Amino acid sequence: MSVPAIPQHKLFESPNCRTIEVNDWVITATTNPIASAADCDALQATLSMPLPEMTFSRNSLELEHRPSGWKYSFSTKDALKAVKAGELGEGDGGVKVNYADAWLKSRTDPSSQLPLPEVSLTKPYDWTYTTTYPGHTSPDSGSSASWNDADPEDNSHSIPISELMRPDPILFYAEIPLFEDELHDNGSSNLLVRIRVMPTCIFILCRFTLRVDNVLFRTYDTRLYHSFSSALPTLVRESSGWEAPYDRVKRLLPKRNDLTPLTDPMWIAKVLSELPLEVSQGIGAGTKWRGLGTHVDVIRLA
Repeated sequence: MSVPAIPQHKLFESPNCRTIEVNDWVITATTNPIASAADCDALQATLSMPLPEMTFSRNSLELEHRPSGWKYSFSTKDALKAVKAGELGEGDGGVKVNYADAWLKSRTDPSSQLPLPEVSLTKPYDWTYTTTYPGHTSPDSGSSASWNDADPEDNSHSIPISELMRPDPILFYAEIPLFEDELHDNGSSNLLVRIRVMPTCIFILCRFTLRVDNVLFRTYDTRLYHSFSSALPTLVRESSGWEAPYDRVKRLLPKRNDLTPLTDPMWIAKVLSELPLEVSQGIGAGTKWRGLGTHVDVIRLA
């Protein structure tokens, strides 16, 4: 197998920032430690809900296509803005921990000797931090190009998995955590962005992973792909959501007594995507989450 020619490129690095300039693109990955108290206060002021336990408020991935001025970004602030703040409704995929109903019944049953718990009003929000955030066009983008539904008959409107599976050299790689939360010891929720720049293409994966113990698993992936060989600069964006009951996924563990894979987002995503689609993108875990399914759109840059 021939190795593709390495395009001319420049790399720039600082302690918390890495940039690559390749062909007509400038890509910058910024990774910082967990937000300080001051950072959290500043971010909290723009949101209507508590922040995740581990919030990386100054992390981001930014792409710029120089000829068109088009800019696209992934940031913690915008990802959290996509989390439902307020009462959850149909399609929001609201989740209760498995013992919630029993806990409440034990305290409201007429025969119960336990006192009713004291409660205080709080602003409702999605405590799982579920987000279908696919990134966003930057406010200072110099292009008016817009995303349109992909044509399933057009091969250039799909992501070539075979190309991504090749052992091509990696010119640039970054892993950018945006947030993570342990959900009050009931599971975990996290959002992570990865980027690879290879001699022939750019590939980005933004992955949200949710585990609610003894209830469900949920994954929402956004994949962005751009081929340097496209005649007119084109990006393909594929967004997919999967969900399944906790026990359904747990039964597929390689070793019954080793629960480690249940905390591995890559293993969870693999299992969910390999389940029958009528399960993982249809019935799901019965939450009627609107994020289930797959949608592909494209954008062409002048």
